[in-house]
Amino acid sequence: MAGQMGQVDRRPLYEQVAERLREFIDTSGMQPGDKLSNVRDLASELQVGRSSVREAITALRAQGIVEVRHGDGIYLLQRPENIIASLAAELVETHVDHPYIWETRQALETQCARLAAVHATKADLRELDAALKQMSTEIDSGSAGLDGDRRFHLGVAAAAHNPLLLRLLKGMKPALDRTSETSLTRPGQPAQSLEDHRGIVDAIRAHEATQAADRMLAHLVGTTDRLIRR
Repeated sequence: MAGQMGQVDRRPLYEQVAERLREFIDTSGMQPGDKLSNVRDLASELQVGRSSVREAITALRAQGIVEVRHGDGIYLLQRPENIIASLAAELVETHVDHPYIWETRQALETQCARLAAVHATKADLRELDAALKQMSTEIDSGSAGLDGDRRFHLGVAAAAHNPLLLRLLKGMKPALDRTSETSLTRPGQPAQSLEDHRGIVDAIRAHEATQAADRMLAHLVGTTDRLIRR
């Protein structure tokens, strides 16, 4: 039987070039202030026309990734992953309960829980148990349990053992902290969140990947749904 043909990338060529440039910046270790190759050399290396490279550079410039200094060259302003933190911060300033933040969090953290059920070590599980204990102590003392909550969610992300997912979530930390605070300051929510966390840890400990993911998603939807749909 003939092999299945791959899907054709229908995006404009400049978008494909821009993506390849972002990947190069990410994997090459370039830092803000470093100079990229000129348009001619980039076109030769990528085997595309110079016009496509110029359009790609324009797109990256609009995203705040590169700066074009006329007569000097193209310089890196900030690494692509730092754009995530900047965008999240802008959304929080617009509205702390912006649905884009919650929806992104649901996608990332659900996958983290799924992977944690597969990859979590004994040390990871001890850290999650410590986070649960910390949050419980904070709630018993009359606080919202914010530090324990933050430790729990970061612990699940670390237990996934996927450095890219962990970097994405850490890049969103200021936005996640403020949205968590909005949620956990509602009456009765800290105790409910702690109970949800315990169920997620139970599923991770039992290596039940689907259950861990389902419980994390249900937790995040239940925590935030009323906030983003009001």
